[in-house]
Amino acid sequence: MCALFGLIDYGNRFSAKQRTKIISILSEECEVRGTDATGIAYNSNGKLHIFKRAVPAHKMRYRLPENANIIMGHTRMTTQGSEKFNYNNHPFLGTANGVNFALAHNGVLHNDKLLRKTENLPKTHIQTDSYVAVQLIEKENTLCSERLKSMAEKTEGSFCYTILSDRNELYIVKGDNPIALYKFDGFYIYASTEDILKNALHELNLSKFGRVNINCGDILELDSNGAVEIGHFSFRDGFYGRYLLETDESYLEELAFVYGIEQEDISTLLEFGYDVFDIEEILCCPDMAQEYLDYIRMR
Repeated sequence: MCALFGLIDYGNRFSAKQRTKIISILSEECEVRGTDATGIAYNSNGKLHIFKRAVPAHKMRYRLPENANIIMGHTRMTTQGSEKFNYNNHPFLGTANGVNFALAHNGVLHNDKLLRKTENLPKTHIQTDSYVAVQLIEKENTLCSERLKSMAEKTEGSFCYTILSDRNELYIVKGDNPIALYKFDGFYIYASTEDILKNALHELNLSKFGRVNINCGDILELDSNGAVEIGHFSFRDGFYGRYLLETDESYLEELAFVYGIEQEDISTLLEFGYDVFDIEEILCCPDMAQEYLDYIRMR
């Protein structure tokens, strides 16, 4: 479980200082879904920049240049690949036919090792499951909605991807993991959940927005002028998708029993906006589960 966030200031409504404040607040709100690492990507003077560290968002100090008007971000909860090695953290750098891109992923892929074999992908020191999506795009050697469709249809698990190219195009590839995108006059803001986004907007004193609907199987492309194109892919209802669909009260009781946690704690996590897949990730580490519950109760 991680979080995605970002700003598309296509109308150049904000100064670099204001964009930095927006990104800082967004990323700190996203800590609820991951405190192990934080990273952003943006373009400046035609070059893609990635800045990431193995620290929670509130410890990050961003310095965005004046001409960086699209910023893509990620907060990480480690599931595979230690965050202590910064190359395991998001966003990841890739290249397709001379176009550099950054990719961030919310979710867990469970066929990454199989894909590396079946697709003959090169060996890499990066241990994170998400990186296989970068390798699949690089193998396609073209960054566009059609090639992202191919990547999305090959990966199985729980996912929502964001990809920023050095041409200042932002793609959102939505599987079964959540994403909330709001449109304002001259800019878009997004985050992984409605609660995170609304909390950030309240702190930023921003209102009068329109909600952009993004459904499972959509590929949204936004450019630096605010234009939107929508493509589609066939979501593979793999193990995790079936797992979530089969969720009922008895299953939640079983979860509580297996992990030695009170049923009311499960309910607390659900009410805060976590889905069953998120909760299972949290419960895999008892200390982490307690940390998240303490965080929720303090809010």
